[in-house]
Amino acid sequence: PPSGGASLRLCSARAAQEGINKPVIDRIIRVDHAGEYGANRIYAGQMAVLGRSSVGPIIQQMWNQEKDHLKKFNELMVAYRVRPTVLLPFWNVAGFVLGAGSALLGKKGAMACTVAVEESISEHYNNQIRTLIEEDPEKYKELLQVIKQFRDDEQEHHDIGLEHDAEATPAYSVLKTAIQLGCKAAIFLSERI
Repeated sequence: PPSGGASLRLCSARAAQEGINKPVIDRIIRVDHAGEYGANRIYAGQMAVLGRSSVGPIIQQMWNQEKDHLKKFNELMVAYRVRPTVLLPFWNVAGFVLGAGSALLGKKGAMACTVAVEESISEHYNNQIRTLIEEDPEKYKELLQVIKQFRDDEQEHHDIGLEHDAEATPAYSVLKTAIQLGCKAAIFLSERI
């Protein structure tokens, strides 16, 4: 019967999660899903403004990677039974506004936004890697692999931003600091609610 199959699946999913630190894993997956979701919205906003410009293909390439990241975290949320942050509707709008707003400053503005966000995310991923290694590197091997790969991708986006004159944006340090404060607040809130 179909119900028997469903209960078998539930049991095996539960067995796979035995011994994990559920609160830690929930927090990591929830916030990373929110972050990748927000990143997708930022790139969508940038493409809406700069999609037909000379940096359009570069932004699209970074956005495609973010889409892959989000897809993976969608899968992990199901596998680990993690609920998304209640703030997703807000990140939907805020991410798009940040992307479009930074792109309205021009190509350099968009790249400054990318540098600021990706630097914050790389640092955040490094903290998670440390946490998971302290917990149990063998038990969290798959998750560690995913986070390390995504951290490397984000670092690459950061470097692309620098190569495309992010630092030449007017009031770059002010913009970068403001965006990074926003990122820290988003991380803090998305981990918790």
